[in-house]
Amino acid sequence: MKKTTYNQSPLPFQGQKRRFLKSLKEILPDFSDTAIYIDLFGGSGLLAHNVKQSKPNAQVIYNDYDNYFSRISSIITTNKLLDKIRNITKVYPKDKRLPAEAKKVILEVIRDVASKEPVDYITLSSSLLFSGNYETDYPGLEKQHFYNIVKQSDYNADGYLQGVQRVSTDYKALYNKYKQNKDVIWLVDPPYLSTDTKTYNSDGYWKLKDYLDVLQVLEKHPYIYFTSNKSSIVELCEWIATKVPGANPFKDAQLKTMNVSMNYCSSYTDMMYYKYSNHS
Repeated sequence: MKKTTYNQSPLPFQGQKRRFLKSLKEILPDFSDTAIYIDLFGGSGLLAHNVKQSKPNAQVIYNDYDNYFSRISSIITTNKLLDKIRNITKVYPKDKRLPAEAKKVILEVIRDVASKEPVDYITLSSSLLFSGNYETDYPGLEKQHFYNIVKQSDYNADGYLQGVQRVSTDYKALYNKYKQNKDVIWLVDPPYLSTDTKTYNSDGYWKLKDYLDVLQVLEKHPYIYFTSNKSSIVELCEWIATKVPGANPFKDAQLKTMNVSMNYCSSYTDMMYYKYSNHS
């Protein structure tokens, strides 16, 4: 059976790295074919999936701390639920706010399904809420205005994460388990500094201390690390290195960047730092 390479997460996920996949695939040939690749902040698994596709003989470990796999496991339920919602919204104008009576019927359908099996509220949000808003439970969804932006085709994740080893644990525990193994390559994509992490399995905001703690994993192994100029973490490390020699984990790392436009007056730069060898 021909393998399918996914260029975006099969289900909606905040912060997936689909824009960087081309750059990732450009650098992967220069990394080991048989190393252990550990995606510490696995998110939707998109990085782990693409590494496994490029390195079929490598062991790829995906830390599904956000339990994204449970959402994949519920795709059949999600598709059936969206089909029922389409039948409700088909008589209303597309891309417009749905009237209160339509919202009431949709919520009744969702509540009925939720009484029998798990409901993927994040995926439902992408079909009912505008502007990248996501809710993770029924009470949150109930408070929002609904819009007729329902996805018109079914979701599919066939073969996604095939061959990838899934774990679900705190990244520090995973790091401590493998930090003495010299064949490890870290994939590090933490939440952006001071950004809302509601759709992640975390509390509130990702703070500076959390971000600095993560940098420990970059000290003695090859890595691929994602950040943005919004965090200023690289500049902070450069400054610290002027006071504490050798304290900058990004020293001698290579860099690829990508400009991301939020709207006509707002943009930022995504960054991917990487080192092929980092034994110090």
